[in-house]
Amino acid sequence: MAFLVVAEDAPHMLRLLEMTLRRQGHQWTSFGDGNSALESIRNHHPDAAILDVIMPGMDGLEVLKALKADPKTADIPVIILTARGHTFTREQAEQSGAAAFLTKPFSPTELLDTISRHTSPAAP
Repeated sequence: MAFLVVAEDAPHMLRLLEMTLRRQGHQWTSFGDGNSALESIRNHHPDAAILDVIMPGMDGLEVLKALKADPKTADIPVIILTARGHTFTREQAEQSGAAAFLTKPFSPTELLDTISRHTSPAAP
């Protein structure tokens, strides 16, 4: 079980994420904008963060870059979950330090496997 910060501004997608996380027993806090998510991540140092790319305020890639630039949060695995599956967006996420890049619609099993891979005690 992991503690996660989720940044997703689409209510229907957030409900799907919450149902998926609940299935595995994860705990989370969610935000509809990047600024609030960044503040929470800095204050609570979760096991991982799941970020949408297109959000009000800071977008997910900006949040990712801010986290990786800060030594206090650089070690937090960030999973980008977006409808923007463009190669350019994926490359930006990977170059900025994303642990994983998943596209919407997502497979709940793939998301849970990705979370486990990056939050287990043996995770890099």
